Amino acid sequence: MKKKENYNQVKLSDSQKEKLKEEIRAFYLDQQGEEPGIIKQLRLLDLFVEKLAPVVYNKALDDARQWYCVMMDHMDSDFYALYKNEM
Repeated sequence: MKKKENYNQVKLSDSQKEKLKEEIRAFYLDQQGEEPGIIKQLRLLDLFVEKLAPVVYNKALDDARQWYCVMMDHMDSDFYALYKNEM
């Protein structure tokens, strides 16, 4: 039996991970006054990806759907605006 792929999991490239780890390090240094270790940076990044990314992703989908619905409403009126007056 073929294993079902998990499309909900967010995959980050190595460069994205490095950039985000640097952002976590800078934020932690600014807020706590100390530099977090690499393990703490990775654990925080994993936490954000696991818990926060799906929420943001779903919100983006909802926003895209809302935009699409508005565009479809406009399409209907735009379509009828193309009609010519008949004699």
